[in-house]
Amino acid sequence: MIKKQILDPERIRRIKGGFSFIPHRFLTDGFLDILNSKELLLYFFLILASDRYGLSFYSYDAICSLLGLSLDDYIEARDGLLKKDLIACDGTIFQVLELPESPLMEPFPASDRQGQKSRITNLIQQSLWEIESGR
Repeated sequence: MIKKQILDPERIRRIKGGFSFIPHRFLTDGFLDILNSKELLLYFFLILASDRYGLSFYSYDAICSLLGLSLDDYIEARDGLLKKDLIACDGTIFQVLELPESPLMEPFPASDRQGQKSRITNLIQQSLWEIESGR
């Protein structure tokens, strides 16, 4: 068993201001495996943008602009997250929901996942870099 130790005690993560977190079950129970790259990008954005109840108020045009998504990509990603029971949306407000008991869809084939994870990593890094640089 690996023994964990704090590497930098001066920089331990704390919740300040916002309230964003991703439950470990997202990875271990297969939720990561059922999302395509655009769904994952939108889901992570909504988590980052939400308050402690999972609510966020970003408009679709702001989301598309921040994430570099076309309207069609945004709609496809939003609808995918709705079908997978990960978010609720009334057209104005998003709510990131508590994870369901188990993923509602089958994971992507293993051969697709490796390439997808590389694309996801690149998309997240690019999006965060663009947000930081004030795009």
